Amino acid sequence: MIKFKQLMVAVLLSSTAFGVQAERLKDIASISGVRTNQLIGYGLVVGLNGTGDQTTQTPFTLQTFNNMLAQFGIKVPTGSGTVQLKNVAAVAVYADLPAFSKPGQMIDITVSSIGNSKSLRGGSLLLTPMKGVDGNVYAIAQGNLVVGGFDAEGRDGSKITVNVPSSGRIPGGASVERSVPSGFNQGNSLTFNLNRSDFTTAKRVVDKINDMLGPGVAQALDGGSVRVTAPMDPSQRVDYLSMLENLEIDPGQASAKVIINSRTGTIVIGQNVRVSPAAVTHGSLTVTITEDPIVSQPGALSGGQTAVVPRSRLNAAQELHPMFKFGPGTTLDEIVRAVNQVGAAPGDLMAILEALKQAGALQADLIVI
Repeated sequence: MIKFKQLMVAVLLSSTAFGVQAERLKDIASISGVRTNQLIGYGLVVGLNGTGDQTTQTPFTLQTFNNMLAQFGIKVPTGSGTVQLKNVAAVAVYADLPAFSKPGQMIDITVSSIGNSKSLRGGSLLLTPMKGVDGNVYAIAQGNLVVGGFDAEGRDGSKITVNVPSSGRIPGGASVERSVPSGFNQGNSLTFNLNRSDFTTAKRVVDKINDMLGPGVAQALDGGSVRVTAPMDPSQRVDYLSMLENLEIDPGQASAKVIINSRTGTIVIGQNVRVSPAAVTHGSLTVTITEDPIVSQPGALSGGQTAVVPRSRLNAAQELHPMFKFGPGTTLDEIVRAVNQVGAAPGDLMAILEALKQAGALQADLIVI
């Protein structure tokens, strides 16, 4: 026990000796098995101000409502005609169950209309079980909705809508009823999964942990996972991970990429992008056609009529820009400076980058989204 505590102190002191560019291990990796789980449920929101589902178009809302009444011993007569529930809406309820959640804890939930309800504003969610992908109930939801949007409609048909009134949230609206089993306390090792797979980063994580704790403590399984030997005692394991996740690692640099969004005109060039020797010229030809009709007046006593005669003016102008040259190993700063000098628009820059890639001069992956 004393050795373990001394080891933790050594790790904590050593983790502060890195440069400002290093990142904490907890920011670049997650622990295998420690994850959130998605929950979903189906329920009813009541108390709406006439903005509920139209049951003639959403019969499942009426069916759900009748089933709920049946549980309380109330049965709607079959010959009573179609019931219109203007203040009731069928909704989907969903939430993320955090790791290590225990029964009795509260989690936030989101409620969204699945019928034709116009607004859930002012409504209350009735008792709704929330299930996981395995079909088991892990939480029970109920409460008053907080809706950020609203809508208003006049008698003449005019209408205004702000945000989305058919969806809302209930902070702390679900009570956890069942814990999700976790592999955190099983076995004598833990696995760190990198958020971005990179062999260089994985090697640096292994080297850093082994330098602190000794050879063989950490092993790289592949470019995205590192397995670390861990204490068997749960309390020691928590202390152990607290120290490891605060270790500062210098991640490996990402591969050279150029990202182009053709819809928005956004272009992102990574810092490792290089350009081989190449010459580029940029220019544009603008053709302008304007209509300038003239009025033709007949001579005196000629018996003619005034007429409008069409006349077109055509002008062509070409912008002249000098050719610029990329030298060997041109960096990102030089690329941006050269493009700015010729005044290339985003669309023109896309064409230049694509041409450089086709010419084999752009040393990067060109990704168009």
